[in-house]
Amino acid sequence: MKAAQMFDLTGKVAVITGGSRGIGRAIAHCFASAGADVMIASRKLDVCQQTAAEIRAATGRRAEAAACHVGHWADCDRLVDHALDTYGRLDILVNNAGMSPLYPSLIEVTEELYDKTLGVNLKGPFRLGVKSATYMASHGGGTVINVGTIGSQLAAPTELPYACAKAGLNALTVGLAEAFAPTVRVNAILPGPIRTDITRAWTPQMRSGNSVPLGRIGEPEEIAGLALYLASEASSFTTGAIIRVDGGVTRRV
Repeated sequence: MKAAQMFDLTGKVAVITGGSRGIGRAIAHCFASAGADVMIASRKLDVCQQTAAEIRAATGRRAEAAACHVGHWADCDRLVDHALDTYGRLDILVNNAGMSPLYPSLIEVTEELYDKTLGVNLKGPFRLGVKSATYMASHGGGTVINVGTIGSQLAAPTELPYACAKAGLNALTVGLAEAFAPTVRVNAILPGPIRTDITRAWTPQMRSGNSVPLGRIGEPEEIAGLALYLASEASSFTTGAIIRVDGGVTRRV
């Protein structure tokens, strides 16, 4: 198989949560450029519609938008059903939606904040992963890609509920990979510091990437490249993998 064929997603349908901006947006553009039709999902439908329109114009592929709060299982079910009703198939799920709300101190973390963080970062991906993989397993197979964080292995006290949830996502990746093998592959990407709208609130020192061994922070497209590999036949012998893309970070940035 030639390299272009190995990474070709023509005829595939991908659902990307958190797909309207940052890493999710880059993945959606990358998949469409590789031939996939995509569904962009997030809580804000108008932003998803804008991203979908940009992808259609840039790639000529079909791109649709869907509103979904992944912390609610009913929304997760509706998203998968909507994708199947719209496209007639589902081959790739990217669990990219996430949130890490700020808090003054650990003792001031409220139950509401904790539950909301776990809901978006772990509960939703669990339901979406199970529902999507169940469909894929009975329809020729597919792939699930969970987007976590290096913080799941280098937890910081300033984002501990988020780190706990993403550590659970790592466990979910391994468990789903075993549960749905051999027809469905499930893998995770752990990004390090990546330049998105979130980094605008970082200090200049953090944005400089001076503490990263490669000397800079990453770009969303550098995550999208790995996502394309995991979604395509190029990674046909890869499942249950948890892959760091962090510039060589060995401590918190």
